[in-house]
Amino acid sequence: MESSEVIQHRPARRSRRKKSGGLWNFLTALLVIATIGLVIYDALIFINPLNPLNPFPPDESFAGISLPTATPTEKALPATWTPTATLTPTVTETRVPPTPTNTQFVLGGTGTFEPSNALTPSPTANLKGLPFDLRNKPDAIASTIMHSDLGCKWTGVGGQVFDLQGAPMVGVTVQMGGRFGGSEVYLLSLTGTAIQYGPAGYEFTLGDKPTASNKTLWVQLLDQAGLPLSDKVTFETFDDCSKNLILINFKQVR
Repeated sequence: MESSEVIQHRPARRSRRKKSGGLWNFLTALLVIATIGLVIYDALIFINPLNPLNPFPPDESFAGISLPTATPTEKALPATWTPTATLTPTVTETRVPPTPTNTQFVLGGTGTFEPSNALTPSPTANLKGLPFDLRNKPDAIASTIMHSDLGCKWTGVGGQVFDLQGAPMVGVTVQMGGRFGGSEVYLLSLTGTAIQYGPAGYEFTLGDKPTASNKTLWVQLLDQAGLPLSDKVTFETFDDCSKNLILINFKQVR
């Protein structure tokens, strides 16, 4: 009798175990579904913070504000080329300075007054009404001041351009032309590309040794349309290592 009672109780225990295991499986599945739902809910809010499901939506007044993208514009040196024609401005203005006259004025009937040469134009003022002129006369120095590693194996031209207030002007086109060492020369540069001369420095390389020339070379400032901003400034070069760099500075005069 006792053994039969034990046998009768075993199925009841197995039934309770099955019920308990099914409950845990249900709870596990429910937890997995809730986790997936929470992940989807967070993803929807992350993708669109203005989603109606978001209990704390951001202020819509800032949603449409976008900052403009800055696009830097870089200046590039014009390529060196050999011109087939000389740039000539379509309109030129020639101003002839007044000629001073020695007119005598009578002061109180006695003595005379002769005016000075105050009307004589300044030696640095151009006669074409162009906005730039020489700041000082071209000066010949040793290139080792700017290129200590090259010694006497270099010759060229350099300088700066200044505005009306004496501040350096960056981005002005400088051209050089003429003949040097038996060859035609035409070169372009921009101020600000040779800062060893200063913030608005420019430079031209003429050769690898000092060579003398007698005003067969010139430099000139141009605007963005290729029209002159200054007269052509001629200068000498020297067969001398202590004078193989010609300094030419320009200034704005109007």
